[in-house]
Amino acid sequence: MTRQTERSPHELPLDDHEPLEPGGVSRRGFLSSVSLVGLGAAVAPLSSNLSVSIIPEAMAQGAPASGAPAQPSGPQALDYPGKEKGLVVLGERPLVAETPEHLLDDETTPISKFFIRNNGQLPEPATNPDAWKLTIDGEVNNRLELTLAELKSRFQPKTYRMVLECGGNGRSFFQPQARGNQWTNGGAGCAEWTGIPLAEVLQAAGLKDTAKYTAHYGADPHLSGDTTKDSLSRGMPIAKAMEPHSLIVYQMNGEPLPNIHGGPLRLVIPGWPGSLSHKWLTRITIRDREHDGQGMTGTSYRVPKTPMVPGSTADEKDFRILESMPVRSIITAPANGTRLPAGTREVALRGAAWAGDLTVSRVDVSTDAGQTWTQGTLAPPRNRYDWNRWTATLQLPSDGYFEIWTRATDSNGKMQPPVAHNWNPQGYGGNTMHRVAILVG
Repeated sequence: MTRQTERSPHELPLDDHEPLEPGGVSRRGFLSSVSLVGLGAAVAPLSSNLSVSIIPEAMAQGAPASGAPAQPSGPQALDYPGKEKGLVVLGERPLVAETPEHLLDDETTPISKFFIRNNGQLPEPATNPDAWKLTIDGEVNNRLELTLAELKSRFQPKTYRMVLECGGNGRSFFQPQARGNQWTNGGAGCAEWTGIPLAEVLQAAGLKDTAKYTAHYGADPHLSGDTTKDSLSRGMPIAKAMEPHSLIVYQMNGEPLPNIHGGPLRLVIPGWPGSLSHKWLTRITIRDREHDGQGMTGTSYRVPKTPMVPGSTADEKDFRILESMPVRSIITAPANGTRLPAGTREVALRGAAWAGDLTVSRVDVSTDAGQTWTQGTLAPPRNRYDWNRWTATLQLPSDGYFEIWTRATDSNGKMQPPVAHNWNPQGYGGNTMHRVAILVG
């Protein structure tokens, strides 16, 4: 088996020898030999009116319909110190990069493969991390100002392996296109986080009876450079803050937290949008009401209570804050575009699944567009909020082209849909079934 570098769910290089060009397109590949581009062009009038998640992967290669905007030349590979070249840049200001699914094949996601999501400018690395200060104020009896060294000495650290996921993960699957970085499934990773339980620090500060909500602040400057503006300031109900797995983190995979991932101090609030896990953390203010900071109002990190017409104008009064993330599963091996030897009749699959605050009850896979399903085997998580690694074996009837689908079901019985549903202007909750294409022979 030879794996090709996966660039996009809609770019399918199927070539067992030729390397990819920087744009992700093979110099000499399967598409040219069987004219799938031509086939894609033939179905373009139909495919332009369908969600991309139900168009066959090969057809998604085709030319755009007449009058459609020109497509970009291809995803750009990230070039950043300490990061794998295979990460894909979604935005440069602020820097945003996702991890293709096949690079998420490790049980613990290495720092080099972990996705990047910034909201403001990248602050300079701390010259003395232990002197970094965190303030706890607001609706507390005892205002705290603690250095990182004092946090480490005063409280007992915990280490958990937990999924961190961008709130917009899966945004590219919505039609019409939603605003924001066009994530596929790569806005997620599962690292080992070491830090102090947030609940213990809040208990030390002494929460007043009026304490209802947190408000988070960091050292990342606003993109405009305006010092009166926060790049982001989100918060959560006190109940979520008091969960034992909500951490003030200073280590990632046993190493000091890298600057690009919020070092020397950040929050990790598992199961909820990654924007709550504030990077370069400097202050947590406890409020007597729902926080209204940057990223908390309008349609930002909010989804409609009542389904809205896709592409229509939002009624902001009908929106609720996005909290627990939806169930999702991905195939991490084989990679999209893998070519297998002729005569292969069995393919071994690996992947990962997670479900926000809930747990994953099962993962199923299919090679016939969901007409029949085969149940995978789930490995138990190490702790709550860890992802479930899963495996499955599929039988193939012949040589040829196959698409492998995966869907996960959460502990409440909800499963991944075939298309992105509950359209919203910011594209949250796009947890469509993941698919990879393989060619046998």
